[in-house]
Amino acid sequence: MTHPAFFLERREMISALNITVEFYRHVQTKARHLHLVAQDSNNAFLVAFLTIPTDSTGIAHILEHTALCGSERYPVRDPFFMMLRRSLSTFMNAFTSSDWTAYPFASQSRKDFDNLLRIYLDAAFFPRLDELDFAQEGWRVEFARPEDPTSELVYKGIVFNEMKGALSSPARLLWDRLSHHLFPTITYHYNSGGDPESIPDLTWEDLKAFHARHYHPSNAIFMTYGNIPAAEHQAKFEELALCRFSALDIHFFVPDEQRRTTPLQIEESYPLSQEEMQEGGKTHVVFGWLWGQSTGDLETLLEAHLLNGVLLDNSSSPLLRALETTSLGSSPSPICGLDDSSREMVFACGLEGSEPEHADAVEALIFQVLKQVAEEGVEQSRVESVLHQLELSRREIGGDGYPYGLKLMLNALTPALHNGDPVAALALDSALENLRLKIADPEFIKTLTRTWLLDNPHRVRLTFKPDSELSAQTQAREAARLAALKEGLDSQRTAEIIARTVALKQRQESEDDPEILPKLTLADVPDHPAIPQRTLDTHDHVTLSWYDQPTNGLVYQQFILELPDLEESLVDLLPLFSSFLTEVGCGERDYLTIQALQSAISGGIHARSYCRGAIDDPMGFLGVFSLTGKALTRNHRPFTELLRDTLTTARFDERTRLRELVAQTRAMAELKITDNGHALAMSAATRSLSPCAAFSERWGGMTAIQRLRKLDQSLDNEEKLTEFIHKLEQLREKILSNSGQLVVIGEKKHFADFTDHLKTLWPTHSIAQTQPTLATPSLEERVQLGWATTTQVHFCAKAYPGVPFAHPDAAALSVLGTFLKNGYLHRAIREQGGAYGGGAGMDTDARAFRFYSYRDPRLLETLNDFDRSLDWLAETRHEPRTLEEAILGVIGPLDRPGSPAGEATRAFNDIYHGKTPEIRHRFRDQLLATSLHDLHRVADTYLRPELGHIAVVSNLSALTQHKELGLEIRNL
Repeated sequence: MTHPAFFLERREMISALNITVEFYRHVQTKARHLHLVAQDSNNAFLVAFLTIPTDSTGIAHILEHTALCGSERYPVRDPFFMMLRRSLSTFMNAFTSSDWTAYPFASQSRKDFDNLLRIYLDAAFFPRLDELDFAQEGWRVEFARPEDPTSELVYKGIVFNEMKGALSSPARLLWDRLSHHLFPTITYHYNSGGDPESIPDLTWEDLKAFHARHYHPSNAIFMTYGNIPAAEHQAKFEELALCRFSALDIHFFVPDEQRRTTPLQIEESYPLSQEEMQEGGKTHVVFGWLWGQSTGDLETLLEAHLLNGVLLDNSSSPLLRALETTSLGSSPSPICGLDDSSREMVFACGLEGSEPEHADAVEALIFQVLKQVAEEGVEQSRVESVLHQLELSRREIGGDGYPYGLKLMLNALTPALHNGDPVAALALDSALENLRLKIADPEFIKTLTRTWLLDNPHRVRLTFKPDSELSAQTQAREAARLAALKEGLDSQRTAEIIARTVALKQRQESEDDPEILPKLTLADVPDHPAIPQRTLDTHDHVTLSWYDQPTNGLVYQQFILELPDLEESLVDLLPLFSSFLTEVGCGERDYLTIQALQSAISGGIHARSYCRGAIDDPMGFLGVFSLTGKALTRNHRPFTELLRDTLTTARFDERTRLRELVAQTRAMAELKITDNGHALAMSAATRSLSPCAAFSERWGGMTAIQRLRKLDQSLDNEEKLTEFIHKLEQLREKILSNSGQLVVIGEKKHFADFTDHLKTLWPTHSIAQTQPTLATPSLEERVQLGWATTTQVHFCAKAYPGVPFAHPDAAALSVLGTFLKNGYLHRAIREQGGAYGGGAGMDTDARAFRFYSYRDPRLLETLNDFDRSLDWLAETRHEPRTLEEAILGVIGPLDRPGSPAGEATRAFNDIYHGKTPEIRHRFRDQLLATSLHDLHRVADTYLRPELGHIAVVSNLSALTQHKELGLEIRNL
């Protein structure tokens, strides 16, 4: 049934995805509605607009933020974040891409879905776009001492600081500059997120005009997924928004880029501290090609993915192999691969950890590989393996990161916005079959390589080298611009700046009436969500847990072992052992053969070592090694054999391969510091609070990155490399000395076949009884630590000793974190302080209550705000609704559904670590019963000043300026 305001253009069943796609048009405005009919109560929605920036002021990004700061029906200054507290959504966010802006959410509650739909429609089509919100979210100038005009001017703004943090990442900056040169004339030439040097050129008037042009139904697409009928959605669209609009003659589009006739060579610089440059080998040499449209012919898009996979899918792929094994750099570039998120596709490859003078040699290496592929082709099995990966990724039911419905909608979004076929983007079966026929021709890959790479002159070579002066130069330009602005101020403009500062502060401190907004209450919280049940089976020393889940023809396996007692040097190597186990050869087969085999029969095999805290003992923990993988059911037998061989016969005698893996791992870890700075700061702050926290920092924190850097430097010595290899072999022997458990997740109809095979396979490896487990690490008394790196913003953390999961206070501490964020930290750190994010929460594995900030322009002030939030808790009279909102904020993520396989994996791992369904239910009941008295009590008990631990990730200059903190400063 269709709502009368819409007409149906197309309906198509996609059996492989268990959905029906319906495509509608709104009669009056020509707005589009793509509805995915599914028997899924986790309903999802988004509305998206084609937004095409013509500069790097970040206009679309800042508009996305500002639109969520109050609307016509909901004139409160922060409805988006307020609704996060009044909802059980399984997803709420907004995205700005290079050429579109989208506002998505998902919820399992029909009442909640309707509430959020009202908020989102009003925010998108009828936002207030208040000038003070623009100043808060985008940018503004203030005096350093807000009401003292003799002090210097400073830039503030959430997006301004967010992008300073984002562009502190070399990989993010590298992609930005490559796109800038690949697209000289169209919108992708610009940074849609905003360049901090350009953001202050944006005016409030520009923002309002951009909204008026772009956020109109004639430029919009609505997408929905789930079991709510399309007509019901359409009735709301019509009532709440569309009835107030008429069609506009809007023809926003991204034209084809003008093709270059000759390749371009560019050399640019990025900021890096002098300390980090001392080793050398910090240059990126990358190549980018402009390919065809991602939104036109679906088969062309799949051909692009096929060629990308053939060249770069795994270490046995010809181009990736060359990039991994060359001495011209430390590892493949972090931006290697195909990007199809824009209207025109980009293929990139190259090296990091190189030198500027190696650029010609890197180019020669890459083109040697491409010419060989164009002349000789590749093995047919390699092409079929890549096609297998495309099929597997299409069939898999996701939902562990994004809701599955949202993932499907995003897959269809780019073609929908660029006049492509969004239905075809989901219904891939026929296109995959056509591609299967094409790959039978041995000339097919050769022709693609010649056409899209060798004979394609629209190519850019970017040599991206470090410069220790660049950060200071950027800061100097900003200071000079502000000084010139101040020099030109008259008394009226000075008074306006001060008045706006005061007005914004008053606005940020004002209390809106939250009852303007719809909400859920604790009465709307559903019963305990269902937890997948297992069937147990034991043979020899291996316990099997079977989970019958709707996996759409896939099977998942996990083999898990307790970590034994290990000497200290072996403990440090556990992350590398786990990471490298699936990257080397097995038995008589080398790593190239194994990598190809993984691609041919599985959807990936991964190993990791981790620590989980005992649920009832503050110092108790369990160290675990886990090997996981997935495959199509038809490949179960060879997949299981590959898992077994990986675990038992992985080869650590491939010296060159291991040396390459260490260098690649180090490069990847260093690049992620500024993207993950808040997590690294929290890890450093909690390191002395429990065994799990200590192991977490030791294996994945700044200490681990520092140790990895030293290891990488040492392995050029052959004796050190031999010693490293010997330790990896020791680790495998010791890990396999413990008993193991096997988990199988799939569809019950296949279990009989699985059982026969598993029981004949695993006993071929005799696993001993459980040995003594990993020893408790020594813990420091107190942490006051600052880690120095290259960044324009700060990441702050403060931690206090907490409790394990089953402790009676764990629930109250969990609610307290959300309560402090909602009531104080969000306003103080984000709105007033200008950080991109901040908050607090309880980590029961680490036994730590943690405060944090992300991409923060402040340091000492934020640490003080952590403390002031506790004063606010103690001194303020709190409304009962604020407690209810905090409880909802904890219950929502706790109940959020995952994929069928993910739900079963969580169920098993919880049981394995003692968190039975009964204990999970008790914790949830305790959350719902938490009182304001409980929050005061646990704050007074656990968050005492003398118990706090501090860690900051920042730049060396900022850390040395704050001697009053008494931080021990460490450099990587």
